[in-house]
Amino acid sequence: MQPPLLLGALAVLLGVVGALDPALEEIWRGWKSFHGKQYPDEAEAFRRAVWEKNLRRIEHHNLEETLGKHGYRLEMNHFGDLTDEEFNQQLNGFLADAPERHGGKAALFHESAARETPKEVDWRAKGYVTPVKNQGHCGSCWAFSATGALEGLVFKKMGKLVSLSEQNLMDCSRRLGNSGCHGGYITRAFQYVRDNGGINSELVYPYLEKDVFSCHYNTQDKAANCTSFLLVPQGNETALEQAVGTVGPVSVAVDANNFAFHFYKSGVFASSQCSNIVNHAMLAVGYGPLEVPKSDSLTLTLSSRSWSEQWGEKGYIRLAKGVDNHCGVANQASYPVW
Repeated sequence: MQPPLLLGALAVLLGVVGALDPALEEIWRGWKSFHGKQYPDEAEAFRRAVWEKNLRRIEHHNLEETLGKHGYRLEMNHFGDLTDEEFNQQLNGFLADAPERHGGKAALFHESAARETPKEVDWRAKGYVTPVKNQGHCGSCWAFSATGALEGLVFKKMGKLVSLSEQNLMDCSRRLGNSGCHGGYITRAFQYVRDNGGINSELVYPYLEKDVFSCHYNTQDKAANCTSFLLVPQGNETALEQAVGTVGPVSVAVDANNFAFHFYKSGVFASSQCSNIVNHAMLAVGYGPLEVPKSDSLTLTLSSRSWSEQWGEKGYIRLAKGVDNHCGVANQASYPVW
């Protein structure tokens, strides 16, 4: 279902038809067919204009990439008919939790020079990570990140990988300040599971891509639990690396407001447009060396968890590490404990 047109876009729509590029007609039709896009007659011209603008920006970036100005490429994807504003409003639903909310009682993961960590790790290859999911037009990324960390915890303790219910978190953790499709806090999702004594599986409590406003948790079908959660010290990339290397998948958040992040396709992402103000929840599933001969540099492997395999490297992005806490990746990292 397409989001409603912005009021300000209606005026643009009146004059946009004549500006469309007829040479792109076949590509436009193919893109619509591939992604199953359909529009009311009055909306199609506007969506086509947005798509063309995004396509030109992608092509410009990739031209610069071939000239050596970037280390990553972009590609048109299923978000191509959204403006930057619509994308950020609909798909970036992470809310940053203030450390003082926990009253100084939240446990911290402590960085240690004595702690041995592998030079590289990929928890996907070890069976800790379920397939990439799709949040649709709902700002529920916080719930998908939380279930990803909980799924890894269950696998580590029980040896079985179970897809957990984001809808359970959306429907049942509102009293803690989470707002379903309108955003939420990863740590408060963990807090709900701890206080509730469990969370259901995706199979029992399926994702609906909408707010339900009533909780349907079934205690007899509990699929996972946690006793608490740990916070990674804010902004500490070394501590984040150690946590990912020794604990398992870790929930993180990044600044995903910029255009390049929306259409990332491959390579090591490093953008001057990325700030440290985070808004999109992801899951750190590993790290490894950069694809350049620079021994002291690493790249974090992040899963968007909820943007589908049509985004990035089949739902994943490699983010440059050691670049001034790039995109704020270490600002809101946390993980549940058994």
